[in-house]
Parts: sequence; structure tokens; C-alpha cells
Amino acid sequence: MSPIETPVYRLTTDCIWNSFRNSRKRHLLLTGARKSGKSTLLAGLFPDSLPGVTTWAEPGKAVYLRDNATGRTARIGVYDGSLSGTANQMRICPEGFRGLGNAALQRCAEAQGEWVSIDEIGYLETGCPEYCRGIRALMAGKRLAAVVRKQPLAFLEELCRREDVFLVDLDAPFGNPGCVIMASGLGKRFGGNKLMADFRGKPLIQWALDATEGIFCRRVVVTRHPAIAELCRRQGIQVVFHELPYRSDTVRLGLQAILGEIDSCMFCPGDQPLLRRDTVASLALNAYHEDKAIWRTAYEDGAGSPVLFPKWAFPELLALPEGKGGSFLLKKYPGQVHMLPVRDKYELMDVDTPEDLKFLQAL
Repeated sequence: MSPIETPVYRLTTDCIWNSFRNSRKRHLLLTGARKSGKSTLLAGLFPDSLPGVTTWAEPGKAVYLRDNATGRTARIGVYDGSLSGTANQMRICPEGFRGLGNAALQRCAEAQGEWVSIDEIGYLETGCPEYCRGIRALMAGKRLAAVVRKQPLAFLEELCRREDVFLVDLDAPFGNPGCVIMASGLGKRFGGNKLMADFRGKPLIQWALDATEGIFCRRVVVTRHPAIAELCRRQGIQVVFHELPYRSDTVRLGLQAILGEIDSCMFCPGDQPLLRRDTVASLALNAYHEDKAIWRTAYEDGAGSPVLFPKWAFPELLALPEGKGGSFLLKKYPGQVHMLPVRDKYELMDVDTPEDLKFLQAL
């Protein structure tokens, strides 16, 4: 068995925003370890300055808060080397929060537009109950985009647990999803093994391998083609090689190979060369937040692949009727299917014929 792959995909603003807007949540919060890129992502999500507050530290000296609307600043923490640890050695200056901080929150509440931002809510903020109440009140009237420091403090955990919050943990955004890449087709309409055909300098299937790289805790390619098996093995990707005839066999064999280590599973065609990695990541991110839903891609009114199934669907995927694929469950449970819109219809186009390949090559 191949070792579990270490996720290497770094969340992008496109992935986060696509997932957030599809979540129907009101607020967007980012959390994660120090230097995980939280503030950079928040700034990229809202490049035009929003009403709100910005905080920054002068190491070994103090922490300051700025009202984005007025530019005024106040000290909210001062360095105290007697405090334990190395990460929390700033002592709160509550007057900074009670004065400028709460005034800034009130200006946010009265500002035009639906969004406000707080670039970090951390342990200093939790030490001022009046400021915490101000954040709660602000969230009742505005949509909040904020970075929340990852610490086991009651107010921070309260924010992250709110039902109206879409929380993105940059350290572990996806949970433990698996991926089965379907590469067992005979390519009859293409005239042979289409997945090894050249597309922009790479075998067609390589585009599916690249689009799914670094997102899943387990990934497996199911194929009947020796050339594909060899290509994947050279890249350290687990392969299930078989000679069974049906699509249901491919689904069962792929899921069995990674079962027990995953809490959801995406089935990805090997012949969609324009599938974007951010789209795959958005599917995984949405599935982590709504783990009872079946997630699939769509363009306008047309549904497509890949499709990501939750764990409750695994027993039925392992026992599909002969010749059936995942669409059997999509038809059986239409109320459980959620759509993830994509920007470009060609992203979901697969290659069935040489003409399809030429058409996509020319785009």
C-alpha cells in the first residue's frame, strides 16, 4: 500500500470565496497556525479596504489597533516579559479597546455596505468583555470577514462554532477526503487509450493527476491500461490494476483501496483536462463543512463531474448494481445533491473523440 500523501495544496482566495458563497453562511472567518497566511488571504479576498479594524505588533514593544475609517490608532497591548510562554507576552491595554476599538466597531455598524473586516481577533481581544460584546453586536447587523487566532479561549471558540460562520482552518481545511481517479475506459469512440493521448505536452490523464494533487489524504487511480499504471507508479500514486468489465467495478475497487482512512470520496474522470485544482479544492472544502451532502460540479443548469460523496454513501457505492456508476445514487438521493458552480463550461467537458481533444486543445 502506498503511503498517505501529505497535502500540499495551499488554499487560494478563489477556492475560499467559491466555497464560501456556496455555503449560504453569513460570515467568513479564517484561522490557522502562526504564519499560515491568514491575513494575506483575507486581504486578497477583500482587496478594497473595508470598514473595520487592523491590528499589528511591534515585537517586544506593543500591539496597536487602527480604525480603518479614520486612520486613528490606539495601543491595545504592551510587552511584558514576565508573562509565561513566548507567544502571549503582551499585556492587554483595555482602554485601547474601550475607547478607539469600540468606537471603530460602532462606525462599522453605521457604515454603508454589508461587509466589515477585523484582520485578527486574538487573546488580547478576549480580555476586554466590552469589545467582545461589540463584535457580537456588529455581527448581528453586518457580515464579518476576520482572522481568528487559533487558541483555546472561550470567545474565540464561540466565534468559530457559530452556525452562521464559514470557518476555514488553513492547517486542516479538508478533513480526510479520498479521491478515486477513473481511468478504466476502453476509449472506443476515441479509437484507443485516450488517456495517454497528448494534451498540451502531457498525457491527458496527467491533467487529472495534477488537478487532484495535494488535496486528498488518499488518492488512487483505477485502470486497466498498463501505460497509465506505470505513469502513476512513477509518481508515487497508488494504482488498482484490473480487467473487470463494469463501471461499478471501477467504483468499488477504487473505494475499497482507500476505505477506512477517509471520511468522504471524490470520483474524478481522467479525461477532463481543463478541470481546475481550485475547483477540486472547493468541492473538498464544501464537503468538509456540509458532510451529509453529495457535492458535484455544475455550469449554469448543467451538472457535471467530479462528484464527491459523503461517508454515508460508501456502503451503496460498494454495492452498486452491475454496470452502474455514482449517478445511480445521484438519482436516488436528489435532495442530498448540492451543486458547486464553475466559471467555465469547458472545465467540465470530457474527451470522448479525437475531435473533442482538438477542440479543447485550441481553447
